[in-house]
Amino acid sequence: MKYCTDVTIVNQLGLHARAATKLAQLCQQFNARIELHQEGKTADASSVLALLMLASSKGKTLQVITEGDDGEQALQAVATLIRNGFDEEQPRSG
Repeated sequence: MKYCTDVTIVNQLGLHARAATKLAQLCQQFNARIELHQEGKTADASSVLALLMLASSKGKTLQVITEGDDGEQALQAVATLIRNGFDEEQPRSG
């Protein structure tokens, strides 16, 4: 079964090397195929290089698609990580 959701990049630096590494490591924990889609480009979410090729900056929307035994759990984990800004500290305004 396939699962799908849209998420927006919220962290200041977007999907940079450290964030891509964190995401790829998370994806490798699941028995599922996980892809990110953005503006006609597709990336295997378990590949840091593929994720970096998306060049996803703050404000961009990604479609997360998962399929496999752990598809639903993988979708939730990936979406949460992205929505939480890859657990990076956000600059404070003011």
